[in-house]
Amino acid sequence: MKYRVLGGTGISVSEFALGTMMLGAMGNTDHDESVRMIHTALDAGINFVDTADVYSQGESEEIVGKALKGRRDDVVLATKFALPMGSDRNHRGGSRRWVMRAVEDSLRRLDTDHIDLYQMHRPDHGTAIDETLSALSDLVHAGKVRAIGGSFFSPAQAVEAQWTAERRGHERFRTEQPPYSILTRGIEAEVLPTAQRYGMGVLTFGPLNSGWLSGRSDPTSGHRNAGAGAKMFDLDEPGVRAKADAVDKLKALAAEVGVSLPHLAIAFVRSHPAITSVIIGPRRPEQLEDLLAGADLELGADVLDRIDEIVPPGVDVNPDDFYIDPTPPILDKRLRRR
Repeated sequence: MKYRVLGGTGISVSEFALGTMMLGAMGNTDHDESVRMIHTALDAGINFVDTADVYSQGESEEIVGKALKGRRDDVVLATKFALPMGSDRNHRGGSRRWVMRAVEDSLRRLDTDHIDLYQMHRPDHGTAIDETLSALSDLVHAGKVRAIGGSFFSPAQAVEAQWTAERRGHERFRTEQPPYSILTRGIEAEVLPTAQRYGMGVLTFGPLNSGWLSGRSDPTSGHRNAGAGAKMFDLDEPGVRAKADAVDKLKALAAEVGVSLPHLAIAFVRSHPAITSVIIGPRRPEQLEDLLAGADLELGADVLDRIDEIVPPGVDVNPDDFYIDPTPPILDKRLRRR
């Protein structure tokens, strides 16, 4: 396992981060097995664990807390706030009121006295970023949080946060957490250059693109292709068909190189100079073991050039994939004039 410094914080983190979204009701409901998975990752050299309050409505944080007992000082622990925690309209967002409540709830569930990286899970159009950064700065000064970051921030929102921090004397976002994979390269255009310009670390998620790059014979048959997400796997949709065609070409390339498709996909994400760590989010132990087996894979320039021929830099193969939202904020119904 290799390590990199996280966004100028001086904190050294593994190039693989263990994401725990799939631990708990959203995925693996066996707490003992989930704890063992976390221990397996730590034993393999991963020292970076990422979770969120909203993952299974706190259950994921509780599992992480159990797993880190006796090992907390060896782990860089990241969690997130801002997405709804229940039906109360004030149990979400970036208000000082909620930030102060949310961090205490996370600290309790994680069974720790501090969080190494506290991230805003989504921008909050209804709260001034000055308000949020002020509250987060107080948490840093109180020793409850070591560093702060954002997730799903557009380049404009990230720059606004940086300038607000400078002008108002707040702690600044040290990291950004966007989705990134061979099939979703849109962030290469502006998100990653913005992070580099401001010295921000980048921890990305979704390197297998919801199973499309998992190596399954039919990625459209995965457990996520039902309900609200069904459209993202409907081969009658032009963007989905384009993804399927790209995956076929990537499978052939991986076979030619002599590696598995998931290992190729994750090594691609790690190859970008802006990326500090790539989050892997296995649901089962065998998935974790397979991903760990590819931790040291490095792709040569010739392979990266071949990938560029299949999916050009800066392009999302399916424009309908929901990632960094480019739409005007007014489309948020809460902001419409009543």
